Amino acid sequence: MNETIRRDARAVFLPAFDTLDFHGIMLPFLDAGGCSVLIGETRSEYVARRMSDERLARESKEEFYVAIDNLRRGKRDLIVAVDQELGGIRRLEGLAPALPASLEALSLPADEIETSCFETAQAAKALGVTMFLGPIADVVTGDNPWLEGRTLGRDKHEVGRIVSAFIRGVQRAGIAAVTKHFPGFSDLAGDPAVVDVTMVSHLSEILENATPFREAIRAGTKAMMVGPAPVAALDPDNAACTSTKVIELLRGEFGFDGLIVSDDLDAPATMRTRSLVDTAVRSLNAGADLLLVAGGSHLPEVFDGVVNAVRSGRLSSERLSQAANRVRHAASSGV
Repeated sequence: MNETIRRDARAVFLPAFDTLDFHGIMLPFLDAGGCSVLIGETRSEYVARRMSDERLARESKEEFYVAIDNLRRGKRDLIVAVDQELGGIRRLEGLAPALPASLEALSLPADEIETSCFETAQAAKALGVTMFLGPIADVVTGDNPWLEGRTLGRDKHEVGRIVSAFIRGVQRAGIAAVTKHFPGFSDLAGDPAVVDVTMVSHLSEILENATPFREAIRAGTKAMMVGPAPVAALDPDNAACTSTKVIELLRGEFGFDGLIVSDDLDAPATMRTRSLVDTAVRSLNAGADLLLVAGGSHLPEVFDGVVNAVRSGRLSSERLSQAANRVRHAASSGV
């Protein structure tokens, strides 16, 4: 039983790395029960909404493929995720055909968007990628420096149309779409990755602007990412991805039964002065399945913290097992 809990405690984490030099950490993680990796970008690339000139000059398709292939030795079932957004961050810049830009997508019929997304996803699949952290379904009607340059417009129906086409296209190519960031952050005063900030919009406005998430579920999105900041109208004390009330809304009123992914648990607006272990346990207890964290040498301590939470009764083994099995199913079945 203890070994099962230890393996489950690794299966629920999605470690993120900003280079391809991750094998020293990832191979022991996979051997011990892990099944996911996010091949991410640097903070400066994230802010710039583009990959650096240095990366574009240095990183080849072959290098990217080999890095993933080396992880798959003895581990056939593996989630390999990247940020690949229509309007913003494109980790596969220079490695796969470009997705339509936001303004371009607004002028394209849905079938053309779907075809373009399918072609990008086909190329990603050939590189070994299995999951896109996208599309972004947030409808920003006020301020939001965190999502500036990443969203698809202010018209919720148009955003829903584009989001649905994205999902159909990438999933037809065998890449799982992770629609983000539920319940939608229409107005946020700061970047939750930098400061502890809360969305204070009225619940009626939040639900109205959440139309694209309903469209994404109808389109069959395999996963949903829950956002990194508190939603005061639902739960002022906990970030959305650590909030039982927010995840119950997603499972209940929105009827989503797929994989629930947290946003970055290391964000100040998510941790809210708590430890990373406490934040992870809170997210699992709230109903999240796959927990996004920064990769690094600190990870074994976090995994052991989740195991200790089960032993102390702060987290049930049943909830941990449920989350781990959902992740394993996503890793084995793809789309």
